[in-house]
Amino acid sequence: MEFKDDGTGVQLAGHSVEMSGQVKLVPFLPDEVLASVQRLSPATLAYLGDAVYELYMRAVYLLPPKRLQDYHEQVVSHVRAESQALHLELLQPHLTELEQQILRRGRNAATKKPKRVKPKIYQQATSLETLLGYLYITDPQRLFQLLTKIRLESLSVESDDSVTPDTAELAD
Repeated sequence: MEFKDDGTGVQLAGHSVEMSGQVKLVPFLPDEVLASVQRLSPATLAYLGDAVYELYMRAVYLLPPKRLQDYHEQVVSHVRAESQALHLELLQPHLTELEQQILRRGRNAATKKPKRVKPKIYQQATSLETLLGYLYITDPQRLFQLLTKIRLESLSVESDDSVTPDTAELAD
């Protein structure tokens, strides 16, 4: 796998990622996966998206340094299904038609009966994970844009004590 940084971005497996001169998130995937993304099931994309989302949230909360338990509590509060559904709500106005289609695929694939949350919340969280997994493979720059938007908008929601993932009204 070829890796090249020429100062303007990163070239990896034929895909360029430019992010203000710094590499924030780059998929290290074989060309076969990149070429056959349409064959991956929504559940597979959600599986990947779940990992991408948690890793991003872990990186966001690294500073200032804290105890591991504090890191864990902050990250878990954001990767819960309720928070993911709220984050999806915040992203909805910024998504393209293709991204909306990926969300629908993910939502419709979430047929497992959740143990802890309402099915609607679980479907929304799964659809967000599906979109993140899809973008990780197909468009890392767009993925980073959306993750940054989640981070910025969720920070503004956190500063408003009246809105939490448990009390926020979630769209259909």
